[in-house]
This record gives sequence, C-alpha cells and structure tokens, in this order.
Amino acid sequence: MLRVLAVILAGALPAAADVSSPSGRTVECFCTDRAGARIELGETICLFVDGKAFMARCEMSLNNPMWRPTGSACLSSSLETGGAIPAPVAATSG
Repeated sequence: MLRVLAVILAGALPAAADVSSPSGRTVECFCTDRAGARIELGETICLFVDGKAFMARCEMSLNNPMWRPTGSACLSSSLETGGAIPAPVAATSG
C-alpha cells in the first residue's frame, strides 16, 4: 500500500511544479486588470466590459491566463432608496 501511495505522489509532483519554458526558465502566470495591476491565478474581481459588470476569475486556458466569468453579479455598496429620501423627523421638546 505504501508503494502505491509513493507512486501516486511521485506522479503528482510534476503537475504541482511551476510553469517553465523550454529553456528552463520559470514563467510567471497572472492576469492584469484595466489599470495594469497584477491579479494572481484564482483571484476573482469585478470586470466592466461593454457597459456590463460581472465577476470573473483569473484562470489558465491553453497555457494562457484569461478571465473566466463566474456567473455572479458584482457586489455593490450603493444604497438603493426606491425613490425620494424621506425627510428627517424634527425633534420636539416637550
């Protein structure tokens, strides 16, 4: 049983290694946002494309980093009031 586990782990080690070029140099894979900031693989951000906002995750596809939509809407901190803001209640002294 221990030998089987050792063979499985030895086969998994190359898959966990960094991406390297044919010359042997390590290639850093990451995405960039609109401002050019580095976004690591697996991170999720809100993207704005053609007037639409959506959540996307930085992933690899055919050895290229890419943005893959997650299907979720972007989180927003805006407050929807549903119309006019009610007037404050005046304090009365009694």
